[in-house]
Amino acid sequence: MNTDKEKDKNAEEKCDSSATDLIKELGLMTSTNSFKSDIQYINIIGSIEGHSVLPQENKTTKYEHLIPELVAVEENPEIKGLLIILNTVGGDVEAGLALSELIAGMSKPTVSLVIGGGHSIGIPLAVSTDYSFACPSSSMTLHPIRTTGTLITAEPTFEYMRKTQERVIDFIVNHSKADKSEIVEKMNCTDNMSNDVGTILFGPDAVKMGLIDELGSLSQALKKLREIIDNYY
Repeated sequence: MNTDKEKDKNAEEKCDSSATDLIKELGLMTSTNSFKSDIQYINIIGSIEGHSVLPQENKTTKYEHLIPELVAVEENPEIKGLLIILNTVGGDVEAGLALSELIAGMSKPTVSLVIGGGHSIGIPLAVSTDYSFACPSSSMTLHPIRTTGTLITAEPTFEYMRKTQERVIDFIVNHSKADKSEIVEKMNCTDNMSNDVGTILFGPDAVKMGLIDELGSLSQALKKLREIIDNYY
């Protein structure tokens, strides 16, 4: 027969194992595990995987994993705020926009931090929060949407791509201080990147343009989130 001490030990080991699985599979730690905090953090790294599964060697963030996490943050009364940490090359446009809309629609305070890169569809994710930070060494690439696979070169195809591009631009404009005309200009720039269209913005450039609110790193992001939480509750 197990003693109370043995039961407590087994429960603790099970909890530690569950927390380890979360870290390995999703890169997440929640306030319900051994790490106690009223702030939840979610990291978005590598390529944002949407409806198509990317090759196994790719580092990916699966949007179907993040959707229930975001819902849980909104529903959990123990969690007061959310920190989004981004180091992404971009990925599926609709998946990225879906996550961006969910974050923007949360009632709880949210802050984003771009480390390394917040490229392509990572930009709407970065600006979807109440306040955004970028490390001075980080970079963000503004460019037109891309498509892969078979392309039917008919007018409706180009019209759909144009409207999809407008969806991305409008989201960025509505959730940042950046000017729409400047976004469009930098997206279609042909002299910033070799053999490509678009503009690479480093941290200070993104702040100057109004895409990102402030330069900073982890401590500044957490401090700002705490300030927003204190004013919210």
